[in-house]
Amino acid sequence: MSEESDLSTVLAVLDDEYAREILTHTSVEPMSASTLSERCDASLPTIYRRLDRLEECRLVTEETELAPDGNHYSVYSANLERLELTLEDGAFDLELSYREEDVADRFTRMWEGIR
Repeated sequence: MSEESDLSTVLAVLDDEYAREILTHTSVEPMSASTLSERCDASLPTIYRRLDRLEECRLVTEETELAPDGNHYSVYSANLERLELTLEDGAFDLELSYREEDVADRFTRMWEGIR
């Protein structure tokens, strides 16, 4: 993809109300699609479509968690830390900063999911 289509794609995704709600909710804590469906007052297919688009742009990440009954499910976390759009010399520039998760935090969360 070219830089211009990346800019267009990211801005199109962020133009969507549900996508923005998903980002705001998952920036606080990881959430399952069903929890997001309730919080955003949207159907599961709508949430999954938005999650797919957000993942394509690396704005959310998906991880698998283990439920107490032994089943597993996906949770989503906002991966976007900062977005900066500038206009200089007749061209737009989009700079995205992504969250850096500490390896120890990731291991702890994974370990807690196993127990």
